[in-house]
Amino acid sequence: MSRHSVKLALGQLLVEGGEPERNLARAERMIAEAATVGCELILLPETLDLGWTHPSALSEAQPIPGPHAERLAAAAREHRIWVCAGLTESAAGGVFNAAVLIDTEGELRLKYRKINVLEVAQPFYGIGTSLAVVDTPFGRIGLDICSDNYLDGLHIGHVLARMGAQIILSPSSWTVDYSLTEQDDPYGDKWLKPYRILAELYDLVVVGTTSVGYIVGGPYEGKKMVGSSLAVSSRGVLARGELNEFASDLVLVSVEVPERREKGTAIGAMLRARGYRFDELPEAIA
Repeated sequence: MSRHSVKLALGQLLVEGGEPERNLARAERMIAEAATVGCELILLPETLDLGWTHPSALSEAQPIPGPHAERLAAAAREHRIWVCAGLTESAAGGVFNAAVLIDTEGELRLKYRKINVLEVAQPFYGIGTSLAVVDTPFGRIGLDICSDNYLDGLHIGHVLARMGAQIILSPSSWTVDYSLTEQDDPYGDKWLKPYRILAELYDLVVVGTTSVGYIVGGPYEGKKMVGSSLAVSSRGVLARGELNEFASDLVLVSVEVPERREKGTAIGAMLRARGYRFDELPEAIA
């Protein structure tokens, strides 16, 4: 199968709750840095403007397009780099945990609203109602966000794969208890396993960038975001950020993007050939 490559940056960014000016300024600097070292696309974390589940989401969320999204678009345009990032969106239907994909002209090419919203986050964010992919110079890209990749929400990734996604970009905000140290790693089954399932079943690339720092305000106050951002393909882990709440870092990776040929029911045939079972029911139902 023919492949081409893209140079990605995982922007493992310090995000402070309720501090959009500081957060967006850091994001702009990281976008510039990624462009300087030759990256074609940068993935930034979930709700990087206001912070995940910070109470300011209910009063300070901005529309998309809007001032926060425009700052990212201006940086993408200035530095000629694609930008994918998570923002807090205010819309007619409420407030949403959103992801955007912006091209080198500063044009919004794709917007997604998180579907698998944690119960604890539902007072802050509504539930998204659609999925989409977009064709880019790097291949077909789909967006999801953080807990959309939980094992019990992995149907979202399956649908993006069915739509032909070659790369799934996932702005994230992985949080852990304040007592966790670098000697612990809670992310194997929680994140690496679902990423590998999608990557190996469909021969695609899954990339998740998470924020770092301590959470201030909201139901997770006192917990921390510790990085460990991931890029995974069918060949295994391509890149992994440092696991540390202070590890704000730009993780660089060159990704070979497979050319996916199967469409429609041919995908089902391919999955069966790889041992995937469609007819298994939970014991309680069977």
